[in-house]
Amino acid sequence: MTTLTTASAARPFAASLRRLFGNRAILFGAVILLVVVLAALLAPWIAPYAPNKLSIVNKLKGPSLAHLFGTDEFGRDIFSRAIFAGRISLLVSLGVVCISTVLGVLLGVAAGFFRRLDAPISRLLDAMMSFPDILLAIALVAALGPSLATVILALGITYAPRLARIVRGSTLVLRELPYIEAAVAMGLPTWQILLRHVLLNLASPILVQATFVFASAMLAEASLSFLGVGVSTDMPTWGTMLASGREYMNNAPWLMVFPGLAIVFSVLSLQLLGDGLRDLVDPRLAKES
Repeated sequence: MTTLTTASAARPFAASLRRLFGNRAILFGAVILLVVVLAALLAPWIAPYAPNKLSIVNKLKGPSLAHLFGTDEFGRDIFSRAIFAGRISLLVSLGVVCISTVLGVLLGVAAGFFRRLDAPISRLLDAMMSFPDILLAIALVAALGPSLATVILALGITYAPRLARIVRGSTLVLRELPYIEAAVAMGLPTWQILLRHVLLNLASPILVQATFVFASAMLAEASLSFLGVGVSTDMPTWGTMLASGREYMNNAPWLMVFPGLAIVFSVLSLQLLGDGLRDLVDPRLAKES
């Protein structure tokens, strides 16, 4: 009986995986993201050179067997720096997703479940979303001071309203469902209702939105680093590589091409996965699009 139950429970999961990865675009995104993550994790073993190793003799060398992506104005290997930069981008994006998810879920659930808190929290979210994301992030980083931790915190606060809006809307719907009203009528503690009946049903939309926040945070971190208000310039990031390479764009285009391609493919892979997860959670969206 247990074997039959396990097998029957595994069928929907297997069918969902087949539907998710049956799309070539989604499969492409998953493969690209896997390559980026593995390269970042194995950077010390994959990179042929240290990311900050100087070699003035080899400065501004084009792509070759010795330097696959060429070298920069200080003779540093672009391929090695791009791989190590991926670690910073993934670390920042992951931290941003964690902070924005926690803040967004807390604010969204509070606004959607408790009627008295809906108006003030909604006005706060409206005020935060009235500013462009990058300007709000720059203001927060300037107030807190540029560093890796402040960039993560600033971007986490910046993208929290996105998740809060989704969570609030879903919570408003869940609050009116019969089983929630029955749980309230039975006198169950509010925390128990929120954990067992609300948050569990919010897991899917939160996961989908977190994927898009991950991509946006990666792009925002590169933008902040490019503008010089992100992490320290001593750390190799795709944004700082683009910023330093723009001075040599005409003579050494590889300084901007390869970090730019890393950003494009990483963000594209996350967007494709996010679209796939969204269609999997709500197939009606796939039919409408």
